[in-house]
Amino acid sequence: MNAGIIGTGHYVPEKVLTNHDMEKIVDTSDEWIRTRTGIEERRIASDDMDTSDLAFRAAEDALKDADVKAEDLDMILVATVTPDQPFPSVSNMLQHRLGATKAASMDVAAACSGFMYGLITAKQFIENGAYENVLVIGVEKLSKITNWEDRNTCVLFGDAAGAAVVGPVSDDKGILSFELGSEGSGGPHLYQGKEDDLLYMNGREVFKFAVRQMPESSVNVVKKIGLSEQDVDYLIPHQANIRIMEAARQRLGVPEEKMATAVKRYGNTSSASIPLALSEEVKAGKIKENDLVVLVGFGGGLTWGAVALRWGK
Repeated sequence: MNAGIIGTGHYVPEKVLTNHDMEKIVDTSDEWIRTRTGIEERRIASDDMDTSDLAFRAAEDALKDADVKAEDLDMILVATVTPDQPFPSVSNMLQHRLGATKAASMDVAAACSGFMYGLITAKQFIENGAYENVLVIGVEKLSKITNWEDRNTCVLFGDAAGAAVVGPVSDDKGILSFELGSEGSGGPHLYQGKEDDLLYMNGREVFKFAVRQMPESSVNVVKKIGLSEQDVDYLIPHQANIRIMEAARQRLGVPEEKMATAVKRYGNTSSASIPLALSEEVKAGKIKENDLVVLVGFGGGLTWGAVALRWGK
């Protein structure tokens, strides 16, 4: 059987931090941030809201959209690098809070590629017949590991959660191909410090990696199913930087209006960015039945992942 996405959901905190707000925190400007990243604002979770709280709200939204009850979930996979605590896992906490009494649970740590790794893991369980309903969530509270004195990174990140319920779909629908990869030698370019737990990034090197890998992976998953770039109906790239996203869009030849650009409103939300953008586009009616959709992301590690899927059940 084929595995596909049968429901989507997302949640973003209420607090909006605009570029003009950032001007009061560090030496930067709205114009500088917008022209280099495409970001206009981002969401920041309150002190009393942690990663599992964001995940819970996105999970409820996705389950409702899929018309699946929590007690019918077989597995919960949570992609995050900002868990509430080292253990128990966010997925474990979520399993209890949702009342998903028969679900196995585990967290996946692949930074911004985490949701892609979770999605492909879910696909294996569905297609080998072991499980029927798997909840995959990408969630981050990046504000708690952001260095608010580093103007090169603090303007980029936001907090959010995106979720998808993965289950069996028709033979011609669902995840048709995928690509996952890692390049451990690039680890020093994007990492969390051991001494202070803060996020550090060599923006130049990450940019060079991303503008190469995102377009390449996007094309690869389309070719694997015997189609061409012209067959892609919608592109959901990792919402990191508009220039990186544009490189992937132009390589595929997808029209501007057929690429999700949630980065403007939410910034880089790491593992949450792809499911958040996907959920928004689906709920807005922009992704139609039978559309060929490409999801593609990259992240710390360095890691990457891409999927070509035929939308529908």
